[in-house]
Amino acid sequence: MHVVLTGGTGFLGQALTHLLTQKGHRVTILTRHLPDHNRTDEFVNYVEWLSKDNQPENELEDVDAMVNLAGESINSGRWTKSKKEAILNSRLTATKEVIRILRHLNPKPKVLVNASGLSYYGMSHFKTFNETSQSDANDFLAKVVKLWENEGATAKEFGIRTVFARFGIILGQKGALPLMVLPYKLGIGGTIGNGMQWISWVHIQDVVELLYFAIIKPEIDGPLNVTSPNPIRMSSFGRSISDVLHRPHWLRVPEVFLKVALGEMSQVVLKGQRVLPQKALYHNYSFHFTDVKSALSDILG
Repeated sequence: MHVVLTGGTGFLGQALTHLLTQKGHRVTILTRHLPDHNRTDEFVNYVEWLSKDNQPENELEDVDAMVNLAGESINSGRWTKSKKEAILNSRLTATKEVIRILRHLNPKPKVLVNASGLSYYGMSHFKTFNETSQSDANDFLAKVVKLWENEGATAKEFGIRTVFARFGIILGQKGALPLMVLPYKLGIGGTIGNGMQWISWVHIQDVVELLYFAIIKPEIDGPLNVTSPNPIRMSSFGRSISDVLHRPHWLRVPEVFLKVALGEMSQVVLKGQRVLPQKALYHNYSFHFTDVKSALSDILG
């Protein structure tokens, strides 16, 4: 199988590339910085994209699947006006280019797996969401996700099965977890905000396995929640980190402090949603990590 991947040099993209090549599949990574990737690998190829007058489709043959993970990180830096523009525009620009490439490919891949987020559902301390849940959320991240998915949905016009991978908080050696763990390593760990916010987490191994599952299972279409079946409250999540690291959990971080320090970005840690992977479970995906302590132990060792 030949998989074309955007965002392939990031934390998630690297993990997915490793899984695909371990299974004997070929991966073509679309990248802005071709000279940085001079490694030789019979299973991995790099093609430049998103540069002036660039036409990567001319270098793509017999593509079976495309996975679009490209987009500016939401976790780095305050959400200034320019940062918010970068978060939105990076996703829309990349997805528009993916659609343009798909339009020119012949034959066309069978599936597009497009990254998305749980922000689609909005924030709630009390509701439970699954893929059938409707959304009336209109905060910044919800708007980004809805515009992002709407752009990706154009692939359906070409007869391409389209999956929207709505990622939870991915637990791995990189990403959000190191920032969440750092206070505990410094001995100042504790509950963030009121501790009632839900953490819909998922281990990186299950993330890449679910992406692969979405590629190879033709019955999976539309939104796919990429989360563990067992979300957890922030207070319990923090205590789980404390238990795994054998470090104290005692210092409460007030909401007002984070709002002043992070601005609008504080909603990422102060608010949350309880989201279940109903579609994955219905199609008999078997999770490797369903308990947050076992997931943390595997990563933090």
